[in-house]
Amino acid sequence: MTTSSGPGEPSGFAERILACIEAIPPGRVMTYGDVAEFAGTRSARTVGRVLARDGDGVPWHRVLRSDGTLAEHLYTEQRQRLLTEGVRFVGHRVDLATARWDGS
Repeated sequence: MTTSSGPGEPSGFAERILACIEAIPPGRVMTYGDVAEFAGTRSARTVGRVLARDGDGVPWHRVLRSDGTLAEHLYTEQRQRLLTEGVRFVGHRVDLATARWDGS
């Protein structure tokens, strides 16, 4: 699947994913699967690919794995950004019961 319409230009599908991530309020999070469902797909991996390619301008740190864990290669930065926004952790996982956003 191609995520861009042209060089550096997100496709409509990628734009829906990015718009969803942009809408996540500070202090709240969504899982990759949540974002995928909100954008109209079942592919959490596609969300990750779109973020890797086109996600510099959105609050990428608010998107996590389904178990509340963070991206290993971005762990320190992602955790610090979330803590700054007041997101609670239980051990190394975000407390999804309190921080998960349903998109409404």
